[in-house]
Amino acid sequence: MDLLSTARGARSRATSRVAAGLLRTGSWVRARLRAAATPRVPLDLSGRDAAPVAVFFTGGPHVRYQLLQWLPVLDELRTHHEVVIVAREPEDVAGLRTDIPVLVAPTLGDLHAVYEQLGVKVVLYPNNALGNFQSLVYRDALHVHVNHGESDKVSMVSNQAKAYDRVVVAGQAAVDRHARALLEFDVARLVVCGRPQLDLPRDPLLAAARPGVSTVLYAPTWTGEDASNNYTSVDVYGPTIVREALAGGFRVVYKPHPRVTTTQDPAVEAGHRAVLAAIEESRRDDPGRDSRVLLDGDVLGTFDGVDVLVADVSSVGLDFLYLRPDAPILLTDRRDDAAALRLAAPVSQVAHVVDATTVADVGTLLEQALEHDPHARERAAVRAYYFGSERGESLVRFREFVERCMDDRDVAVAGRDG
Repeated sequence: MDLLSTARGARSRATSRVAAGLLRTGSWVRARLRAAATPRVPLDLSGRDAAPVAVFFTGGPHVRYQLLQWLPVLDELRTHHEVVIVAREPEDVAGLRTDIPVLVAPTLGDLHAVYEQLGVKVVLYPNNALGNFQSLVYRDALHVHVNHGESDKVSMVSNQAKAYDRVVVAGQAAVDRHARALLEFDVARLVVCGRPQLDLPRDPLLAAARPGVSTVLYAPTWTGEDASNNYTSVDVYGPTIVREALAGGFRVVYKPHPRVTTTQDPAVEAGHRAVLAAIEESRRDDPGRDSRVLLDGDVLGTFDGVDVLVADVSSVGLDFLYLRPDAPILLTDRRDDAAALRLAAPVSQVAHVVDATTVADVGTLLEQALEHDPHARERAAVRAYYFGSERGESLVRFREFVERCMDDRDVAVAGRDG
């Protein structure tokens, strides 16, 4: 490909991202205009139980997956302390299936009324949406960022962490990541809790493969908001990965990030469609192999039914490392920079790397990973570096952390108010 074609492709992808951003902005503006035109109905909090823990969620329906993964953890927390979910926009939580009380606070006054009248002591934030700063104005609670995954993406670390009283991270890898990237950041704000979501049972999404057939899970991420956060392999390697795996006799399960399916990037859309076509062809030619596409459901529910994972730099690879340390991982590198990948993503040191030099041999890499698994022994140490806890510990650590925050808040308020 010549430089002119490369530049045109980059410009096209950038234009698509800008267009997607404008569409989301337009949706937000329309929502605000509708809200402004809707007659004001006073927020009725009468009869509501006190809730010392609130989860503030904003950002739009397209990022609701960030909240959904926390619901089972919040259900467990709620067996000890009442929890409430608070949003500013009705569409952010419309149709949310949960027994946790959900409140919509359209105005800043409503939001503060919820916190004050329900006695909220700790506010949890599953993302870094701009609207979080409206909630951070409230002074009588501790504000805790819990994020929505653990990964080596650039987006996992930003100066927005400085806005919160505490930041929950999975393990030492995240602590080191923040220490390397941020200027004058107090790492004492970071609290290691593991990944409580991973300690909860999940309904399996996959039946066993037929005898003699190994299952490959290809679970790529999306493009991110900008080039530095783009780790997807769908456009550069996806179709080749899937075709080579199918040619090698593997059952392939394709479970892309939800935002791959709604991408505005032409190259990613084309790659996604090519993957779908390859799997559909396999299902016609060899239906008993049961290769399949999973666009819904929790990716964690697939892990017990697969033998090897092919993933990008994302939370999926690390979640798999935690839950299936016995199974090999292939990690993609769209930038073809092995040295940078090893520094930015330590998990790559215990994974086979798929890049421009190896993608054509993915079938061979998969066979080698399953037959010899040269990284098996080292995966345990890397897993401990990322998570620092065993299965079952994270849920307890997270609940105890929230309870400490509640106590710390009470002490701080008493000290402030004399």
